[in-house]
Amino acid sequence: MKELYFEDVEIGDDIGPRERVVDVAQVRRFMSVRGGTPGESRFTSDEYAKKEGLAGAIVPGAMNITILSQLLTGWADTVRLRKLDVVFRGMVPHNSPLTLSGIITDKDVVGGEPRLECDVFLQNEEGTRLVIGNAIVVLPMRGD
Repeated sequence: MKELYFEDVEIGDDIGPRERVVDVAQVRRFMSVRGGTPGESRFTSDEYAKKEGLAGAIVPGAMNITILSQLLTGWADTVRLRKLDVVFRGMVPHNSPLTLSGIITDKDVVGGEPRLECDVFLQNEEGTRLVIGNAIVVLPMRGD
């Protein structure tokens, strides 16, 4: 990864895009680390999800937040995530291409801390934004 500094970015700069496909094995690993309910659920089984009226298994909300966090923290080695708020607008299915992206919406030094405000998105291949969020990240200033 690269180093990125506060002076290197401007309002309107893009973050990403990054492509991602989430499969059931990844969901099971996430749930085992997170301490999810063992056994089949709408997150691990198409059949179980269909019994609940869904089209198929879905990615857990907490995992979607983690994926969006990785977009930001994977942007550069120097990025520190301060805050991430999300809104879930749709179900995120397994085995479907997802695009993660963001845009810088504000840039300021607050209490001596160089901060960027960003809007972030997780969307399906049709371009529907399934999860949207607002984040605050911190970058170092050159010479700090």
